Amino acid sequence: MDNEHCCYLEVDVNGEEVFMVDKRIISSYSRKVNKLLGKSSRSTHRTKIIFHDFPGGPPTFELVTRFFYNNGKKPDVNPINIANLTCAVRFMEINELEKSTQEIIKQWSWPELLVALKESHKLLPRDSLVSSTLVDKLLDSLVIKLEQSWEMNSSSHLTSSPESSGFRASCETKSPRMPSWFEDLTALDIGFIEKTVRIMVSRNLENGIISKFLFYYQKSRFGSSDLDSEEKVEIMEAIVDMLYSLDIKCVSHKSLFELLRVSLNVESSQKCRDTLESMIGSLLDRASLDNLLVPSQPSKSYLYDVDLVLRLLKSFVVKGVCGVESRRVKKVASLMDLYLAEIAPDPHLRPSKFLVVIKGLPDSTRDSFDQVYRAINLYFEVHTSLSEEHKMKICWGLNYEKLSTEALEHLIKNLIFPTKSASRAFATRQERTMKEGKKRESSRKIVLYARNLGFSYEKEKVEAHLRGMQWRAGDGIGEGLSENAASNGQDDEIEIVERC
Repeated sequence: MDNEHCCYLEVDVNGEEVFMVDKRIISSYSRKVNKLLGKSSRSTHRTKIIFHDFPGGPPTFELVTRFFYNNGKKPDVNPINIANLTCAVRFMEINELEKSTQEIIKQWSWPELLVALKESHKLLPRDSLVSSTLVDKLLDSLVIKLEQSWEMNSSSHLTSSPESSGFRASCETKSPRMPSWFEDLTALDIGFIEKTVRIMVSRNLENGIISKFLFYYQKSRFGSSDLDSEEKVEIMEAIVDMLYSLDIKCVSHKSLFELLRVSLNVESSQKCRDTLESMIGSLLDRASLDNLLVPSQPSKSYLYDVDLVLRLLKSFVVKGVCGVESRRVKKVASLMDLYLAEIAPDPHLRPSKFLVVIKGLPDSTRDSFDQVYRAINLYFEVHTSLSEEHKMKICWGLNYEKLSTEALEHLIKNLIFPTKSASRAFATRQERTMKEGKKRESSRKIVLYARNLGFSYEKEKVEAHLRGMQWRAGDGIGEGLSENAASNGQDDEIEIVERC
């Protein structure tokens, strides 16, 4: 047999086609073939290798052989064949070709990168490790394209950071329209999206835009009819994890509330819902009353999901009310006052649950308890069968010192409130009246003292100055209200005695 013919190697590719290749050439490039042949590479006998599940089949093997016969010159690589070619190169252990093949990715356009990603997705079940390496490079190039595009289109999208050589998030950016790439990326698998977001975050791309894309992706994918329940849960939980990795201040609270409702419908895991609630709780000062009016679960008898709101409130409080801006805390307190008024008429809401909502925030977060009093009054009007004991427990949620004079007077005469509560209100108002009387007396003494010393202060100016000091100190109460309270004190005392 001619030596020239004996140095050829038969390669059966997936049982579809047999190739005749030079044994010495292929073994010099492919470590896998070299190991398989061993000493037989010098044999004069014809040798045959059978490859099962060769990536891309005969067409890809033929493409690889061109690399062998062209003295290591890179074959024609395009978005369609790069996935199979990369897997085939790894399969045959041709390191030189793998490196040069993936270098071309940097030169591809946005559409070419998307095509290559879709082709790579087809190989994931077969060779996740190899395909994952390629996917990382494709996605990295994709994010660089986005980064460059945002730099050119708007300097507000990405701003320089003194702390990093990349870019930092600009959470205040308002996009006039949805970026076109949102739709392009919805065609990608959720695993690819997770990789993309990790790269975006590592490059300090704008967190606000990333979060908007994630909400868009979830809505688009859930709008498709080809997703089963398990796939929806997988997408939901991945989206929540990615949102949690972002700067929470850059995430829309409205979209989080919508996502929470969807998570309940698809029966996502408890961990997923807990994470969502934690994020929403952090942004509770941005919420509106409508956001909180979530219908209760079928197993609950009351109208709204009060337990959910309590968990959100706990998430807000657990971060430390003292560590949160006063403005934000006041907003949450006002929001909870509105919520109390909304749930008070619910005939199925238990007194203990209503009280827990009242006490969900420390007293220090409210400047006034008038709204709380009105909500309790409404609750008593609806729940006519409440015992005095239950009513009194709810009244423990009131801070009488922070009730206005008008509210105290209303409570004193309010027959649906417990007698003990009315007595407490009466005592508070009397104490306040006495304090105001002492302050006015002190003011008059200072004026007389000034006159005795020969100072020419006018009484009106001194009293006005003192009232201003009292007001700035937080003790100022209008004289008219105090005098009115003092004049009515005796009648109220008689009324209380009659009620007792």
